[in-house]
Amino acid sequence: MPKRDYYEVLGVPRGAGEEEIKKAFRRLAMKFHPDRCPDDPAAQDKFKEAKEAYEVLCDGARRTLYDRHGHAAFASGGARGGAGFADAGDMFGDIFADIFGGGGRPRRGGDLRYLLDLDLEEAVFGCDKTIAVPGIVACEGCKGSGSADGRSKTCPTCRGQGRVRMQNGIFSVQQACPQCRGSGRVVETPCAQCHGEGHVERTRRLEVRIPAGVDSGDRIRLSGQGEAGPAGLPAGDLYVEVRVREHALFQRDGDDLHCEVPVRIAQAALGAEIAVPTLDGEVSLSVPPETQSGQAIRMRGRGVRSVRSGRAGDLICRIVVETPVQLTREQRELLERFDASMRNDDAARHSPRAHSFLDGVKSFWSRVTS
Repeated sequence: MPKRDYYEVLGVPRGAGEEEIKKAFRRLAMKFHPDRCPDDPAAQDKFKEAKEAYEVLCDGARRTLYDRHGHAAFASGGARGGAGFADAGDMFGDIFADIFGGGGRPRRGGDLRYLLDLDLEEAVFGCDKTIAVPGIVACEGCKGSGSADGRSKTCPTCRGQGRVRMQNGIFSVQQACPQCRGSGRVVETPCAQCHGEGHVERTRRLEVRIPAGVDSGDRIRLSGQGEAGPAGLPAGDLYVEVRVREHALFQRDGDDLHCEVPVRIAQAALGAEIAVPTLDGEVSLSVPPETQSGQAIRMRGRGVRSVRSGRAGDLICRIVVETPVQLTREQRELLERFDASMRNDDAARHSPRAHSFLDGVKSFWSRVTS
């Protein structure tokens, strides 16, 4: 089978820059590297193909030859043994460090995520919550050092460097030392409580201050409250992510609140003052005469005060004209007389939407039957 074009292999245009080529190879290496696909020969072949393409295109001189002559430029094996290839380990080291967590530098503990459910009122006004967070914490017996007596010695594996170089054929990749985990030192007498790990598993109870105005998806960062770092290194952070429960009356949209306000037919037709709930208590809502069902009335500043800007949103009341039920005989007679008066008068004047709808129906059937 003829070799594929190197640019096609990496999925980059012929004018791609070095960084774009590097990113493309990193993406393929993460997907097809033999360490990740040990039982997939096809994936290993794809990795070799991508590696060969990267070896050429990342080298300015070789890329120039390839652009001029294609694969023929390396028919004699130049792609494997050309000038400068002795540094292949350094060339790939940073890429595989990203993929396999190398680099050899000791890291802090991992970050944690905690999902916190809040009522709307708690999110709007803020509150204090106590949460139980399971995770890895520094051992109290050794203060996170892992040593029973506080003494340590230079790691014999990495000689205090904190990193080792792993050789696999032509590749040479640096990674954290497996014995000292990147610290460069090992304890002489391991702590009995944590067995030299420097950390233990424990559920902690933490107090979290929820600022007023938070919404679903907002995150509160608690610095240093994540997992303990190895061998006394700093702990990670805890991110408390807010999720606001559904409310019986209000639906939140950013800093605005929406609610439905049921009104009687007479109130919608004649206008009325109606008591509606807000976050600060009941207020009077003016429903203008001839209000239609679905009409929205905005009450400025009655929404949620933004946690970022401090500006209050609005309360948007959607009017729902309610059809009366369980009518008495007298009420039914009154409605029948009212309806008759509407029909005897100019119906289009009293019910413009119904009149325009009927006109639309007539026009539709006229076009269909013509």
